[in-house]
Amino acid sequence: MGKMRKLNTLTIAIYVGIAAVVIGLITFTISWNFWDVWGGPLPGSQFLLYPGNLTLIYVWHPLFSEEVNLLPKLGLLLLGQFTVVTCVAAFFITLIKKWLRVRGL
Repeated sequence: MGKMRKLNTLTIAIYVGIAAVVIGLITFTISWNFWDVWGGPLPGSQFLLYPGNLTLIYVWHPLFSEEVNLLPKLGLLLLGQFTVVTCVAAFFITLIKKWLRVRGL
């Protein structure tokens, strides 16, 4: 665990954010293409896209009307996914590093 303290918190958080965007894009694509197969969204997609949906509801929806086209809305969803996951990851990485420092590990 000593190697984690040497890595930059922001670098790790950005990689986690990029992974969340890739997972979100794959989830959205599968859900969009197989909507008729499942009769609705992909099971679990609401959980995987939750950070992006939070920003759509509480940040972008008050600024824009609901009549935004699909691709700009997908871009906003993925931007929110990246931002929220990166910030949360940075917060928890900082907590873990402080906890390791206190424990002397």
